[in-house]
Amino acid sequence: VPMGILSCMKYLMFIFNVLVFAGGTCLAGVGVWVAVDPSGFQDIVAARAVLSAGAWLLLAVGIALSLLGFLGCCGALRRSRPLLLL
Repeated sequence: VPMGILSCMKYLMFIFNVLVFAGGTCLAGVGVWVAVDPSGFQDIVAARAVLSAGAWLLLAVGIALSLLGFLGCCGALRRSRPLLLL
């Protein structure tokens, strides 16, 4: 495999993982926002239990995606197969 293709794949993998990290951070931010200030979202969601569960779910998924995106970025830059497989 030519070296240029491997370098391109490395940077594409890095960019993809940065996007996953950014999306996870945004989800976690919205989850914290809904958990801290639920009054602004009560008009959207009628049931309070659903709103609370949704906020915690968004927070958990956002943190998990941020962690996976960060580990993927580190794995892409270091060419670490275990980090990329994680």
